[in-house]
Amino acid sequence: MAFVITSPCKTEKAGECVEVCPVDCIEEGADMFFIDPDICIDCGACEAVCPVEAIFIEDEVPVEENEYIELNRKFFQG
Repeated sequence: MAFVITSPCKTEKAGECVEVCPVDCIEEGADMFFIDPDICIDCGACEAVCPVEAIFIEDEVPVEENEYIELNRKFFQG
């Protein structure tokens, strides 16, 4: 199960998550960051440093943010 970056990142896009990810699974898109679910090891390092609390484990993504689960996947399908 991967972590997912949700809508608060769109207004922040700070990048601390990229710096702490031990497997380099977070990439920058045009307006936010995305986590590659095939590479994420579920360590939680990114979640702990997100200044806007935009990162959730997939099972805990708020219902109103569910579209971001697919958006993160699609970003890496390419």
